Amino acid sequence: MSSVVFDRALYRRRLKAALAAGYPDFLVARCVADLDERLSAVLRRFERAADLGTPLPLADQALRARAGELLRIAEVPDASAGLVGDLEALPFTAESLDLIASLLSLHTVNDLPGTLVQIRRSLRPDGLFIACLLAGQSLTELRQSLLAAEVEVTGGASPRVAPFADLRDLGSLLQRAGFALPVIDSESVTVRYGDMFGLLRDLRAMGWANALTERSRKPLRRGVLLRAAELYAERFADADGRLRATFEIVWLSGWAPHESQQKPLRPGSAKARLADALGAVEIGTGDKAGGGER
Repeated sequence: MSSVVFDRALYRRRLKAALAAGYPDFLVARCVADLDERLSAVLRRFERAADLGTPLPLADQALRARAGELLRIAEVPDASAGLVGDLEALPFTAESLDLIASLLSLHTVNDLPGTLVQIRRSLRPDGLFIACLLAGQSLTELRQSLLAAEVEVTGGASPRVAPFADLRDLGSLLQRAGFALPVIDSESVTVRYGDMFGLLRDLRAMGWANALTERSRKPLRRGVLLRAAELYAERFADADGRLRATFEIVWLSGWAPHESQQKPLRPGSAKARLADALGAVEIGTGDKAGGGER
């Protein structure tokens, strides 16, 4: 199998068509609200910021409120973008930015480790990188339904839904790219649909139709689609009959190293548990729930 997972030229053509036709903003808008909340905890102002590939210019207000200058890099021509560029070949000089943000775009690159290294090199010391992307169990219901239907109807299957990175892998990539104080967390957002075809329409409208290099060039047979819709409804319907679609949104953040940053303690060197110090009950962490209707 090719090491190039995505046909990036095809993806950009589909993204251009999606933006021209009216890209649905429900996921981007949710991520912008989360970005604004996360940045509100950073008690500093940044001189130069860049938005890498966020499909819509919705993050501009949140970023401009915290930066003296904002440059937006779009993957396809966009009147609101300062530059059109490739996320795998960033146009920045070393240590030229103080803040880099990216919403729902980095899961479409082939060389994510290389892109993260370029981002880290573009940041000045003590500069912040923050981004979200689809990962983990995103679209697991659709993946399972299409796979089962195609095997049942045709006796074989080809990839129909893009693979998504694992949370642990993403954390390791941040460290390998040289970020200090890396943080990763995920939010499982459930969007509900009347049927599977409503989900497919939204994915096409966001330019997220199958762009895998190893995809089948033959159209998916009508019988496979109908059977997949039946399986989806049988396996993933709520009590009211509406169908769940999972978008696992993973947030990454890290800082360009600087001598002023707090150094992590050596594992096992803590003298007391935080829960004991606060007089609180310690509870295991878990994903924050989300939801929506489409």
